[in-house]
Amino acid sequence: MGAVSLRSGSRAAAPVVASTQLGRRAQVRFAREVARLAVGSLHVELCLYPKPGLVSLVDNGSHDDMDASTFMRSLFSLRHYFKKICLAGLNDAPFSQLKQLGIAAEAAMLKATRGVNTHRGAIFSLGMLCATAGRARAQGTPMTPAALRAAMLIRWGEELAMHAAPAAPPALSNGLRVAAQYSVSGAREEGALGLPSVFEIGVPAMLAARARGASMTMARIDTLFVLMAHISDSNVYHRAGPQGAHIVRTSAQRFIDLGGTAYPGWHDEALASHRLFVQQRLSPGGAADLLAASCLVLAIAALDASQQ
Repeated sequence: MGAVSLRSGSRAAAPVVASTQLGRRAQVRFAREVARLAVGSLHVELCLYPKPGLVSLVDNGSHDDMDASTFMRSLFSLRHYFKKICLAGLNDAPFSQLKQLGIAAEAAMLKATRGVNTHRGAIFSLGMLCATAGRARAQGTPMTPAALRAAMLIRWGEELAMHAAPAAPPALSNGLRVAAQYSVSGAREEGALGLPSVFEIGVPAMLAARARGASMTMARIDTLFVLMAHISDSNVYHRAGPQGAHIVRTSAQRFIDLGGTAYPGWHDEALASHRLFVQQRLSPGGAADLLAASCLVLAIAALDASQQ
C-alpha cells in the first residue's frame, strides 16, 4: 500500500502531510486509538439498558442464541480489524482492500461467536468510519461529523455505490434478502449514501439530547429510539416482516412523543417496549449498530478536537 501524493494545504497551523510522512509509529498510534474508540462504541451499546429486544448485560432480549458474553467475544475478535482498516485508510487503500479486511473480520467474528452474527452490520459501518478517520488524518483535514462524511464519499463513494448493488451476489445475506423482498435499505445502501442514518439522524439526535442536559446514557437511549422510529431495520424485517417493523416504529415514536428520557416515566416506558419486543421476538439490531456508529463519529470528532 502506498500513499498518494497530496497537495500542500493547512489545518490550523500544521501543514497537510501524506500518511507516510506521519511516520509509521504515529500512524500505528493513531490507528490504535481509533480502534479503541470503535470497540468502546460497541461496548457502550452493549451496556445500554433498557434497550428494547436487544442483548445487554441485564438479559438476552429477544435472542436465545446469544448473550453478553457472545458479544464480548465478538468485540475482542474485532479489535485488530479496526486498527488495520484505519491504517488502510491512512494509506489511501482502495475499497477492494477495505472489503477484504471486512470479510476477514466477519470470519474472525463468526469463529469467536461459534457462528452467531453479532456485528456484521457494525463491521461495515464502523469499519468505514475507521478507514475514513485514517484518510482524514492522512490528508490533515478536520474530523467533524460533516467532514468525515464528505471524506468517505469523496474517496470511496463510487465504489460504495457499486457495492450497494452487486451484479450477481453468490449468496444473499439476510439483509440482502430482506432488501429484495421488502425494498428496505441495509448496511450496503447506507454506505452508498454516506451513512445517512448516522450523520442525519443518530448524531443530531445525540447532540440534541446532550444540549438539553441529558446524560450520555440517556442521550444514547434517546438516540436509539429515534433511530428505531426512522429507519427500516432489516434485522426486524428478517425476524418479523412489515408487521414487526410497524410495532418497532410506533413503539419508538410513542417514546419520543412522550419526551424521551426527559419524560419522568421514561424508564418504565422503555422497559414496557423491551417486554413487548421480547414477547414479539423483535430485535432492532440495525438501529443498535447505527447507534454505535453515531457514538464513534462523535468520539472521533472529540479525539480530533483534543489534539488541536
